[in-house]
Amino acid sequence: MALSDNGSCYRAHETVSFAQSIGLVPCFTPVRSPQSNGMAESCVKTFKRDYVYVHDRPDAQSVLAQLPRWFEDYNNHPHKALRMKSPREFIRSFHQPAANCAV
Repeated sequence: MALSDNGSCYRAHETVSFAQSIGLVPCFTPVRSPQSNGMAESCVKTFKRDYVYVHDRPDAQSVLAQLPRWFEDYNNHPHKALRMKSPREFIRSFHQPAANCAV
């Protein structure tokens, strides 16, 4: 998934098509939601810091080839903001029925 704000450069047909061609699902923050925009920018900053800047990237093709592995690692790695759960664990926790609930 690729979260971005509603800027015209991110919503452009070419950008959306490119994202889909490399396996990303384009998602956009709600309009007039600075909190969501901040979350998207924070995610990009973290991804650059933890993956892009620490790996070899001699050209765009090399970066694109590494993206699937980086996304896989990011989605399976514990994050402090998610109470030390990975994004996948965090999302799964919302899809499980609550235990010990009276019906």
